[in-house]
Amino acid sequence: MVIPKYALDILVCPVCKSKVELLADESGLKCISCRRVYPIRDEIPVMLPEEATIAKEPGNAPQKSAEPA
Repeated sequence: MVIPKYALDILVCPVCKSKVELLADESGLKCISCRRVYPIRDEIPVMLPEEATIAKEPGNAPQKSAEPA
């Protein structure tokens, strides 16, 4: 696992403060509420709203956030 369980237990979405879950391919962390997907680069989660993409529906590819930076 890229991100240790104890870290996943304390990480939250910086936008809505909901829990995030590790994607199946371990490429990012997905917010369970607002569906933002935060990338993981060099085993470090990038928890910046401007770096997040928004997943349309479960199983679909994420899309870039339309919010202004």
